[in-house]
Parts: sequence; C-alpha cells; structure tokens
Amino acid sequence: MPLFGKKDTSKKSKKDDKEKSQTLEDKYNLKELLGTGAFSEVRLAERKDKPGEMYAVKMIDKKALKGKEDSLENEIKVLRRLTHPNIVQLLETFEDKQKVYLIMELVTGGELFDRIVEKGSYTEKDASDLIRQVLEAVNYMHEQGVVHRDLKPENLLYYSPDEDSKIMISDFGLSKMEDSGIMATACGTPGYVAPEVLAQKPYGKAVDVWSIGVISYILLCGYPPFYDENDANLFAQILKGEFEFDSPYWDDISDYAKDFIRQLMCVDVSKRFSCRQALQHPWISGNAASNKNIHGTVSEQLKKNFAKSKWKQAYHATTVIRQMQRMALGTNQAGVQTTSLNQRPGLRRNCKANHHLCLFRSSELGSRPVPSLQPCPRPSYILPGHQTLHSYAGIQSSSV
Repeated sequence: MPLFGKKDTSKKSKKDDKEKSQTLEDKYNLKELLGTGAFSEVRLAERKDKPGEMYAVKMIDKKALKGKEDSLENEIKVLRRLTHPNIVQLLETFEDKQKVYLIMELVTGGELFDRIVEKGSYTEKDASDLIRQVLEAVNYMHEQGVVHRDLKPENLLYYSPDEDSKIMISDFGLSKMEDSGIMATACGTPGYVAPEVLAQKPYGKAVDVWSIGVISYILLCGYPPFYDENDANLFAQILKGEFEFDSPYWDDISDYAKDFIRQLMCVDVSKRFSCRQALQHPWISGNAASNKNIHGTVSEQLKKNFAKSKWKQAYHATTVIRQMQRMALGTNQAGVQTTSLNQRPGLRRNCKANHHLCLFRSSELGSRPVPSLQPCPRPSYILPGHQTLHSYAGIQSSSV
C-alpha cells in the first residue's frame, strides 16, 4: 500500500481493491493506550473478525513526518521484506489525511535486561541461547539483504511473559537494504557501533555482528566493554577495539565465551566472524557454555550500569498487559520494578547510551570530521508492544 498519497501502479484484483478501501475502524476495535511519543501514540487493538486476537497499532501524525517520509517508508519496506519468528512483524498499514497506522505484532514480555534481573538463575548457557536466537534472526536479515545498523539491548524484547519466551528484534528505523546503495552514513548507538562506522568508511553486514559481540559481552558481566565519560576517548577505545575481561567479573566465564566475543568484536572486518560463522562457534552450537549460575554478579552490574532513564517512564504494552493479568488473577503485586542508580566501582552509568550517533562530514563542518554524540533531530515514537521510546532515522547525509 503506497503511503502519502502516492499512486499504486501495481496490478490489483477486485479483492485487493476491497481490502484497500477498508479503514482501520473497519477491521479493528481500538482499546487501551499502550504508549505515547511526541508525535504518535500506540494502542492495543482487537481484530473484529477474530475476537481475542490482539495487536498493537502505532498511530503516527503526518505533520510530524513532514520531510522524513522516506525514513518511515524505508522502515515499512524493510519490515515487509522480513518474516522471521524472532523479528517483530508488521501486519498491515492504513492511512488517512491525518495519520499513518502500522498494525504490529504485540510483544508483551519486556526488555532483555529487565527479565535477566528478575530471574532467579542465569547462566552462560542462557546467554548463549539468547545470542543464538539473535544470530539466527540477523543471519536471516543479512540473507535478505537487510542490515539493521542499530542492534542494542533495548531493541531485544521478549515475546511474552512466559519463562521460555523467545526473544524478538525490534526497531528498524535505521535499517538499510544493501541493494539501495553503499552504506557510509555514521548512525547507530555509540556503545554498540562498529569501528568502521566511526572511521566513516563504507561498511556492510559486519556492523551488526560487532553489535552482537558487544551485547554478548554485556550479557556475561553486566557492564559495557567500552566506556569513558569523554566521547573522544570512548570512540578511540572502539576504533582500537580496546576491551578487557576484568577480574573478578570474568573469572567464572569460560574461555569459549571469551573467544566467541573476540571473534565478533574484531576490528579487522575481513577477520570478523559472519553470523553464519558465529552460529557454528562451540559456545553457540555446542556444549561449551557453562551452566554455572552467574545471576548475582550480572544482575547487580546491570542494575548499576543500565538504570532506567526518565524517558522510559511512559506506559507501555508490558505494563498494561501485566496489570490486566493481575486484575484477572485478583493479585496485588507491585508495579514495574525500578532499578538501582548505584554505580559499579570505576564505571559511571553511560547516560548517553541511548542517544544516536551523528557524524558530520568535513563538507558540513568545514574541517576534519569529528565524532559528535547528540540526539538525532527526529520525532519520537513508541514501537508497538515495546517498552522503550524510539525515533525515526535522523538523516545527516544523503548517503543513507
């Protein structure tokens, strides 16, 4: 379905014409508010022809998208190309004069780190299983010619509150299809971005593998591999690939896990593992991952180093769904748990972790390119069923 009044030149059947004429209200009953952003809101929605079948509807104000229509269309185009059990699905889109509506798969299990903290037991094997699911989904994306470009823990969500819930990849606002041209624009989230992106070199699928390496590191110790209060120092660490397996936090972690991380976080792109190679590593495919409980250390560090930011206070799908479940069960459980603001010794919380990276080119600054960390100028929204506020891609260069 072409958006923003563009003509549909594809051949259509009578069934297509009938479906195109349907409105959001024709097919769905809108229910509870799940979240709000600066220019959008997300509501729970129920299929009229299938009572009890719930989805999330993201309602985006067209006025807020003015000048950024291509970013939304790119995200929709990418999501339509991808169908995988570990990727949040876009079901269909609607449009009227005021808004664009995205019907999304409802994800209610909560964020990755929150679930780990809540668990009573957590092992290397658990981390390995999580990363395997992510690798399988990203490998599929890469086979479809899609690079995510912003993989980070906030974009990894549990499908349901069930103990054995699968993990889901979300937020494709910065994703790019390789067949749409060379990728050279610096984008992503600083702590997870690959060295070649910071170096402003042309890059490809390997940037996602690097990000998975960073996530793997955090899952095993609870703190990031790269950190400095000074942005220039942080970028220098990443460019050199300087990280350590600090004692005592890594004393109980297997050598296989450390080797796996080294293979993914290799500065030399030609030597960095692909997703397919990573899936064949013994830590993922074999029995090399330890079953020793590391929950105490990891959860403590996660609470210290990834405390909730103020922008995550809005209502979200998980809160609403859990409240509904508690009401149905007649329980009086406490609400969403807040995390500690204490800091790990020697590591202050990276308050800028959720800002997107904008690198301006020399032609824009009139001097040598310098990495600049700042929020991208793009409207905020809440991805349906997700707990975090995200944004559409802030385009700093025509090379995106």
